[in-house]
Amino acid sequence: MRCVFCSHGETQVVETRETDDAVRRRRRCLGCERRFTTYERAEITLPAVVKKDGSRVEFDRAKLRASMQLALRKRPVGIEQVEGALERIQEHLLQDGQREVSTSRLGELVMRELQKLDKVAYVRFASVYRSFKDVDEFRQIIKDI
Repeated sequence: MRCVFCSHGETQVVETRETDDAVRRRRRCLGCERRFTTYERAEITLPAVVKKDGSRVEFDRAKLRASMQLALRKRPVGIEQVEGALERIQEHLLQDGQREVSTSRLGELVMRELQKLDKVAYVRFASVYRSFKDVDEFRQIIKDI
């Protein structure tokens, strides 16, 4: 590690502490003897979301939470359950290893989680997400669950 004060190429780790989300290291420069602190954090890269029009946006957990909460409005589902579902979706995307995910794939993941949490919320989300053309399509999804 290069010294932040004198740019000397060698430093020594004097102390290491682990925090909840990082590793904190106190370092001593072998050139100027000054000390400084560095933090190491894992960089988690989620895939870009490809919209129907082909544009790409960053994955936004807050947007996903908002759409799930809208479907779950006035339903007996706790915040912890929603956060758990969001965590499972995010974990699935990370394990998939893809650089991009389509909105349709993301919507399917959300519907799968909502179906586990609350059937009414699942139907609400599916009715908007799949934009049914007629009542028969809506009946079919209710019949499936």
